[in-house]
Amino acid sequence: MNSEMMTDGFHLVVDALKLNALDTIYGVAGIPITDLARLAQAEGLRYFGFRHEQSAGNAAAIAGYLTQKPGICLTVSAPGFLNGLVALANATTNCFPMILISGSSNRAIVDLEQGDYEELDQMNAAKPFAKAAFRVNRVEDIGIGIARAIHAALSGRPGGVYLDLTAAALSATLDLDSARRSLVKVVDPAPRQIPAPDAVARAIDLLAHAKHPLIILGKGAAYAQAEAEIRQLIETTGIPFLPMSMAKGLLPDSHPQSAATARSLAIGQADVVVLIGARLNWLLSHGKPPLWSETTQFVQLDISPTEIDSNRPIAAPVVGDIKSAVAALLGAIQPGQVKAPADWLDVLEVHKKKNVERMAARLAAEPSPMNFSSALRAVRDVLADRPDVTIVNEGANTLDFARNIIDMTVPRKRLDSGTWGVMGIGMGYAIAAAAVSGKPVVAIEGDSAFGFSGMEIETICRYKLPIVTIVLNNGGIYHGDKPGERPSPTGFVQNARYDKMIEAFGGGGYHVTDTAGLGEALSEALASCTPALINCVIDPTAGTESGHIQNLNPKSALKT
Repeated sequence: MNSEMMTDGFHLVVDALKLNALDTIYGVAGIPITDLARLAQAEGLRYFGFRHEQSAGNAAAIAGYLTQKPGICLTVSAPGFLNGLVALANATTNCFPMILISGSSNRAIVDLEQGDYEELDQMNAAKPFAKAAFRVNRVEDIGIGIARAIHAALSGRPGGVYLDLTAAALSATLDLDSARRSLVKVVDPAPRQIPAPDAVARAIDLLAHAKHPLIILGKGAAYAQAEAEIRQLIETTGIPFLPMSMAKGLLPDSHPQSAATARSLAIGQADVVVLIGARLNWLLSHGKPPLWSETTQFVQLDISPTEIDSNRPIAAPVVGDIKSAVAALLGAIQPGQVKAPADWLDVLEVHKKKNVERMAARLAAEPSPMNFSSALRAVRDVLADRPDVTIVNEGANTLDFARNIIDMTVPRKRLDSGTWGVMGIGMGYAIAAAAVSGKPVVAIEGDSAFGFSGMEIETICRYKLPIVTIVLNNGGIYHGDKPGERPSPTGFVQNARYDKMIEAFGGGGYHVTDTAGLGEALSEALASCTPALINCVIDPTAGTESGHIQNLNPKSALKT
């Protein structure tokens, strides 16, 4: 047959992605997928080549969260696949739609464990950490394999999917007519799930009798892009709300019904709590005392029935996609049927005012050297007029302080360590946020967190992305060492100059030691819309062990 009437697996993968409007790949090239990366770029797909597969995977995962389309990560076999697997597991845990595509070795050799190049049974290795895992052995199955991966990543609760493409399938040929017929354009991969009317009625009845109602917004609500419906529900009922970290901005943090500055009181005294895309996991103390009252009743809006009763009994489960579930509540609530009592709002307002005044006094201080609060106040002041900027945030103390200090006004503009609380997501998330939005990104990093993915600043410079990385440099994990002491398990090189790293790749480096210099550097870097890194020197004694979750870090009973 004429070779001009044939195609191969490499072309079919690209054709299948394009057919389903998946136009961006994040990856690391190598055997056996180098030609696939080259071809994808030649055929008009955007390809971002990373220095490490974990960062590429993190980029794909957060791209999925931002776009409601599965982010695509491409890796080589065995070790490259394993590097990407960490990001795949994180995506599944955080409910981010992502497809990890890895080339793999000859199946006949792998299955007999005969020692092939980078031999590993990748599909079975991925299964415990993915929502689904598939292997394509035949070139004619590439189209259906990608379609299945898309459905699995997006339907129900989103998550990470592994797609194993064997070297044999990639290199195999197929005639053009058969190839075209083998492609699948996915239709409605995430269909609406409408909650049952009786479930909605049960939730409304519970809320109608609540004395201290509270709404908690999770990143599932942000992913659902249901901010208009959520705002209407909150403002119609007058119920105060608490946003989880990545749900900040669904309503502005300055909204009068926000109870974020009275969080502990609101949670501790609430009698009916509505969970919207939020899970009662460790981030909410599993819904248990002492943070929560034993008598609190819950309404839970979640797409997954298995999430119900996972930690506390749920009095009114509303199972459906978030947008449909909130719309159903709005449609069924009668005028005046659900209203937050005025005395409850007054109690919260008094507490909010006290905490705001206490925070303002702390932020007004100008210690020398800077601490986390003063440095982040300078960052906050610059970003106050830049709602277009996406903020990426990681690090123990850096994360804890930043989410309380830097207000958000727009949804899906704050990206952080999420459900697992892992470090190393920073540069991958920043690159994807810039790629998706085309707008500036500010990555606020602890020096320890930055170290996990810091080499990706070369990737940022190579693609000339408008990303400003701020490293809050206190010389260690949690805090630095005292001068002259031997390096501790948590100490780094003192007086490190992270700004010099980006200068080596052609980016702009800044070294700042006070809040005025920090504000000026950030303003200048944002105005330039080019890669920049600000080495922000703060007090090496600033920071507490494990940030705000010291209770999760067990201590030795014996003194050392």
